Amino acid sequence: MMRTNKLLNALRNYIETYLPDTKGLSNNTIKSYKATFRLLFEFFKVVYKLEPDQISFSSLDYDHLNAFLLWLESSRNDSASTRNQRLSALSSFSKYAQSRNFDAAVIFRNAVLSLPVKKAPVKMRQVMTREEVKIFLSLPDVNKPTERRNKVLLSFMYSTAARAQEVCDLTTTDISIRNGKYYVTLHGKGGKARIVPINKKMYKLLLQHIETKPRQYRNSKYVFNSQTNEQMSVSAIEEIFKKYQKMAKDKYSDMFNGNYTPHTMRHTAATHMLESGVSIPVIRSILGHSSIETTMIYARVNQAMVDKKVKEWNEEHFAIEPEANPKEIKDDLDFLK
Repeated sequence: MMRTNKLLNALRNYIETYLPDTKGLSNNTIKSYKATFRLLFEFFKVVYKLEPDQISFSSLDYDHLNAFLLWLESSRNDSASTRNQRLSALSSFSKYAQSRNFDAAVIFRNAVLSLPVKKAPVKMRQVMTREEVKIFLSLPDVNKPTERRNKVLLSFMYSTAARAQEVCDLTTTDISIRNGKYYVTLHGKGGKARIVPINKKMYKLLLQHIETKPRQYRNSKYVFNSQTNEQMSVSAIEEIFKKYQKMAKDKYSDMFNGNYTPHTMRHTAATHMLESGVSIPVIRSILGHSSIETTMIYARVNQAMVDKKVKEWNEEHFAIEPEANPKEIKDDLDFLK
C-alpha cells in the first residue's frame, strides 16, 4: 500500500505543484499531462482490471508502458504524434519521480528511457494563399459590433502569428509604443512572454476596438471579449473561424479547400513572412519557438512558390534554342525506361 501511495502522492504533487509553480507550464499544457495519466489509469482498469490505488511504481515497467502506448494506437486510434506526446508526459513525470524517490521510481524511469519515440509521418502544414487571407479578412460586416470585433481579431492573428490562447490572454497593457514604434506582448507557452512588432494600422485597429466595446466590457483588461464572458476562449475563436470558412467556401467554391483552423492563420502568417524575405531567426522570435528546428518547418515553402522561382530561373539562364531536333538525339538512358 505504501508503494501505491508513493505513486499517487508523487503524481498529485507533480500535477498540482511542480508543473504550475516550478515549471510554470500553462493550463493547456497541464491539461494535456492530466489527460495522459487519466488514459494510463483507464488502460490499467480496462486491460488489467486494476484501480488507481492498486497501481504502484513497479507496475510502470517496460512491458506495461509499451502495452499502454500500443493500446493508445490500436484502441483509441491515436496518431504516432499523439502517442509520442503521451510518452513525453510519462518521461517528464518519471524524471520528477526519480529525483524525489530514486528507489521507488527507478523501474519506471528505466522503462520510459527504453521506449522509443515513434517516427511520425511529416504532414505539410496547411496555409492560406494571400488572396484567401485578403478575402477572409474582408468577410466580417464591420457595421455590426461582434463582426467588427471578429475582423480586428482575425487581422491581429495574421499580423502577429499569435496562437489562439495568446489572443485570448492579450490585455490592454500588452499594447505599447516605444520610440515611435508599436508593439504587443504575447504570453506564450510555459509563461514565456515575447514582444512582437505591429504596424500603425494594426495598432489603431486595436485602440478603436477597445474604445468601441460594449459597455459591460469597456473597462475589461482583456482586449478581446466574447458575448458571454469577459475573456475570449479558444473554442470561441474556433467557432469564429468555422463561421467565416463556411461563408468563404459558399462564396468562393474554387478556393478555401483546406480545413482551416485558428492555428492555420499562424502557419499562414509565418509562411508569408518567409516568402517575403523575413529571416528564419526573426520568424522564430515572432513565433516564440524555443528551438529554431521548429521554425525550420516553415522553410519547406509551398510548391507554387518553388515552381515560380524555378521557372523564373530557367527562363533567365536557360533561354537557349536547341541545336538539334530532340528526336535525332540518341537517348543513352533507354535502358532505364
